Amino acid sequence: MRLSAFAAAASLALTAWASPLAAQDGPQVAVPGGVVEGAATGDSYVFRGIPFAASPLGDLRWRAPQPVVDWEGVRDATQTAAPCPQYSEGWNQQQADSWSEDCLTLDIRTPSLDGARPVMVWIHGGSNRSGGSGGPADSDLTRQGVVVVGIQYRLGVLGFMAHPELTAEQGGASGNYGLMDQIAALRWVRDNIHLFGGDPAQVTIFGESAGSQDVSLMLSAPAAQGLFDAAILQSGTPGFGQDFRTLAQAEAAGAMLGSVAELRAMPVQQIVDLTQRYETDSGTAITPFLTTVIDGRVLPAAPDVLLAAREPLPVIIGTDRVEFTAPDNAAEPTVRQFHGANAEALLAIYANETVDPRRGGVGTRALSDALFHCPADRLADLLVSHDWPVWRYEFDIGENGGLTRHAYEIGWVFERLPVGSEAFMQDYWAALAVSGDPNGVTGIGSPRPFWEPWRVDAARQLLIAQDRTEMEEGRPRAAVCALQENL
Repeated sequence: MRLSAFAAAASLALTAWASPLAAQDGPQVAVPGGVVEGAATGDSYVFRGIPFAASPLGDLRWRAPQPVVDWEGVRDATQTAAPCPQYSEGWNQQQADSWSEDCLTLDIRTPSLDGARPVMVWIHGGSNRSGGSGGPADSDLTRQGVVVVGIQYRLGVLGFMAHPELTAEQGGASGNYGLMDQIAALRWVRDNIHLFGGDPAQVTIFGESAGSQDVSLMLSAPAAQGLFDAAILQSGTPGFGQDFRTLAQAEAAGAMLGSVAELRAMPVQQIVDLTQRYETDSGTAITPFLTTVIDGRVLPAAPDVLLAAREPLPVIIGTDRVEFTAPDNAAEPTVRQFHGANAEALLAIYANETVDPRRGGVGTRALSDALFHCPADRLADLLVSHDWPVWRYEFDIGENGGLTRHAYEIGWVFERLPVGSEAFMQDYWAALAVSGDPNGVTGIGSPRPFWEPWRVDAARQLLIAQDRTEMEEGRPRAAVCALQENL
């Protein structure tokens, strides 16, 4: 069962929560490559489509990102930048109609060009095959006294294909080019965000779904160390609980598409058209762009090994109470597909457990547990066992009182919308960026429940619901999660 719904739900990360900008006199900033001119809003300056790397065209396809090429004159940074190449899945029609291979850009929204404010860098979702930098440039997070950045990265085959010829060409590793783009963008932020009123020594990365997984891989990747100081993971962990792929496995899938010379000479639309074939032929349970590849370069070892060895950082890890819905008759094939030898025991638990109506039917619970809830608990345990400060949450607000859904929490992050107990989810996020603790003071601040850190021996998590925001017992899916093994 392939989870195309991953990308469909992630559309909220890309198209929602935006508001029109009222342009005033445009501020100009000199950055690597030339001068960019943004737009002034009532309370912020916004810059869109700033290049952080050279266009990955022709011979630069499937190579590490290269330095920006200088441009002449002043570059207009007031218009939405083209997203990276992607095929239409319906929800992303706007991005599928407007993409360009010249897409390695970032957006910035800042309260002022002066000063040194905490920085929050958003990595968008979309199954690592869809989407764009999206809503951060239009959010009101800057009211919290932070600078907000949204980055783009190569997607699909262009961003995540490994190939034996590329491995031979590039010193024994290939693939994960989209992750290299993210690292390049973070380096750009470190080197240049001071020009936009940001503090390069106070950077938080955050993302949802595939973006959340990529945040966890930035935490893991040695080349990304020192580029940020805190992280927020919204519904995504390394590989979404699935087996990591070896470089050889990823290379075999790439080799089926043709030679590297043929692929580099191919029109980009033809490469986009190959993406679905690549996904089908890869033989993975979920899209191969979400199954973490241990490539030997960006990820020289499995994420759990790398995370255990690095310096701890403050991290928020969360899930939605319901991530994806599935019919009850999908429960058995879902469990058998993802859990092999433990399938019978898991099916027995699902058949006999007391049903929580806020978690949906058995098919929905099986899918959400396998890919989100259990991997999130295991990642929190791993980090805490190595002295990382971790805060765990579960989001349970749905439209008109219904079940929540994957990506629905994004609106409460990008806009300061109230949740239960008059708290504001955005305040917790901004507090982590400002102080390294979600209980700290923010640019706005609000009375809100104290968020206890996660403990392995006595786990508690923050429930963010429509009628209440409060601590609750952690591991609500403990019986199921005990039978799952992968990170």
